[in-house]
Amino acid sequence: MPGVLWVPAALALALIVLPVLGLLTRVDPARLPELLTSEAALDALELSVRTSLVATVLSLVFGGPLAVVLARARVRGSRVLRAVVLLPLVLPPVVGGLALLYLLGRTGPLGGLLDDAGLRLPYTTAAVVLAQTFVAMPFLVVGLEGALRSADARYEQVAATLGAGPWTTFRRVTVPMLLPALGSSVVLTFARALGEFGATITFAGSLQGTTRTLPLAIYTTAQSDVDAAVAMSLLLVVLALLVIGVAGTRAVEGRT
Repeated sequence: MPGVLWVPAALALALIVLPVLGLLTRVDPARLPELLTSEAALDALELSVRTSLVATVLSLVFGGPLAVVLARARVRGSRVLRAVVLLPLVLPPVVGGLALLYLLGRTGPLGGLLDDAGLRLPYTTAAVVLAQTFVAMPFLVVGLEGALRSADARYEQVAATLGAGPWTTFRRVTVPMLLPALGSSVVLTFARALGEFGATITFAGSLQGTTRTLPLAIYTTAQSDVDAAVAMSLLLVVLALLVIGVAGTRAVEGRT
């Protein structure tokens, strides 16, 4: 490896680490336990973890099959379909929140039908889950589709020639090939859902105990108590590191 690469690599690492360390210099250690155990912080933490888990499961249930279709099915317009799937990655999250609001809000085409049936999604906990799923699911789709494209399709073809049906081939050949990428994709999807802000505040609002996740609580608290907002930020950083360190170190690195 050329030694000159160490310089930009060190600068890149500093760009990530130094702002996080800056949070530590702002918080008062004496007040940290009190700030982290406040009702607002605990409510936001519990809601964030709960909704992020549900959003990750939904991303896996719906995004997994979508990744297989994009990687294996021969359909016209697959490039356009892939571009649509990637839209939440490049759009500002607020735009995603507005799109969900105008689709599922009371005056939206689907929201009106739901309202007639007595169902209302905006500004509910379900809206938080939908917003998180909207922005996080592409991480899972991209990860799984990339793994499938790099995997040798001949294993599936051999299974088919030996008499295995499509469902058996999928369960016994395709899914095992996806397992290493599945771990990293699930971890990244959960982490993205955990940090979601823009789409959530636009589509679900910020109601403590109902829709105010930890990122929203940080934003709201920062208006009146900067120390409490910094403490919550540190809590979110620690939680994200735990997710990556405990659940996904090997998975994120793509190892079996």
